[in-house]
Amino acid sequence: MDLARLQHLNKARVLVVGDVMLDRYWLGDTGRISPEAPVPVVKVSSLEDKAGGAANVAKNVAHLDGKVGLLGLIGQDDIGQTLERILESENIHSQLVSVTGLPTIAKMRVISRHQQVVRLDLEETFTQAHSCLLLEKLQQVIDDYDYVLFSDYNKGALSAIQEMITVAKAAGKIVLVDPKSSDFSIYKGADFITPNLNEFKLAGGEVKSEEALTVSARKLLADAGVDAMLLTRSEQGMSLISQTEKHHFAAQVREVSDVTGAGDTVIATLTTMLGAGMDAKDAVEVANIAAGIAVSKLGAATVTPEELSQKLGQYLIENGEHYQAPFDDVHQHIAFAKRNGERIVFTNGCFDILHAGHVKYLAQAKAMGDKLVVGLNNDESISRLKGADRPINPLDERAMVLSALASVDWVIPFGSEAEGDTPAELIAQLSPDILVKGGDYKVSEIAGAEHVLSTGGRVEVLDFLNGCSTSNIIKKAQATE
Repeated sequence: MDLARLQHLNKARVLVVGDVMLDRYWLGDTGRISPEAPVPVVKVSSLEDKAGGAANVAKNVAHLDGKVGLLGLIGQDDIGQTLERILESENIHSQLVSVTGLPTIAKMRVISRHQQVVRLDLEETFTQAHSCLLLEKLQQVIDDYDYVLFSDYNKGALSAIQEMITVAKAAGKIVLVDPKSSDFSIYKGADFITPNLNEFKLAGGEVKSEEALTVSARKLLADAGVDAMLLTRSEQGMSLISQTEKHHFAAQVREVSDVTGAGDTVIATLTTMLGAGMDAKDAVEVANIAAGIAVSKLGAATVTPEELSQKLGQYLIENGEHYQAPFDDVHQHIAFAKRNGERIVFTNGCFDILHAGHVKYLAQAKAMGDKLVVGLNNDESISRLKGADRPINPLDERAMVLSALASVDWVIPFGSEAEGDTPAELIAQLSPDILVKGGDYKVSEIAGAEHVLSTGGRVEVLDFLNGCSTSNIIKKAQATE
């Protein structure tokens, strides 16, 4: 797998076209049954609005650092305006077409104790004429993108999809489709389609044996005039099938929390990885890992490059391959987390030889918030602080080991000559909610503490595990030589 391509995710230029919608969540507790009808009463404590449908696909691309545009249809209403504001905050260049007489599609869910009590759908089907408005917009912006991703939720925005694919292919673009129609021929000319197992069977696919599945998939592709199929098969993983090749990838999730939006994550990751220069097989392998991350979260979730980095590191090490963790664009993902209301915890250190004291300390730090950022002294900084014979392990290896810990969300190196050997400048850039330091320190002695306190955060000092230190480990190793 060419993991160097993970450093080029921002080179992916993707245009998402399809059925956009707003996902609205009312969240609260349930303590009684209504006297008016045999239904639970939910005392709403919070409201969350999120990008849904094709807009969620675009959000997935954006969170993977792809440059993404979005075309879709909305009504002339407050919900449409809310969706546009969300998209702007997510770094998505949206050009939504507002139409008269029809509402913006919205899925409204009441959630109590992590369970959906009821869903209310606000929608009407857009017409062929409305879809032609998107076709006109597509012709205007197509040259700004290399990949066109059609997200079909069967709400009418893609009624003119065959004409849209023709325009995209005439412009030399790679076309991917997340299909909803059981007639795959309407996607003629696409490079990839990504049906799930149910959609595949409705289209005429056979699943009685692996051989029957492959044969029927290739027949569907040939009849439809589509080059390749990425068939998502739930707990059975996913298969990439063309007329000449087939690659199967086992599911990479151990615990499923919610499959909502998993298909969005798959096609968004596949497209972004292709846009970064990966071949199709590697791109699907990464998309499979991304799907495993997404379904382990509650709700329609996105995946960051750091999460992919962590899981890819574990996956490749388990398969005997080398892995080097990327560090680019971490700041943007921390900003996404902050906008989602997550509390950012920061700590730092050399972590030259990871030991039990480090693991306990990092777990305690993570427990104070939602996301843990570890500032990691680079090799030059450690040599200045510890001596010419340190570090024992180079930066990439230390980062890989830290990233594999469940408690660590992001690793950011520091310690250039310009920065110095403390993380004060990095802390000022990140403005974490909680700064954690291990050892016998006063708050006034901790680098970055003044900035964190001035921005309303707090500073915590944790004790190290007695007897655990890198220096002691090195001394013991030298004594046994």
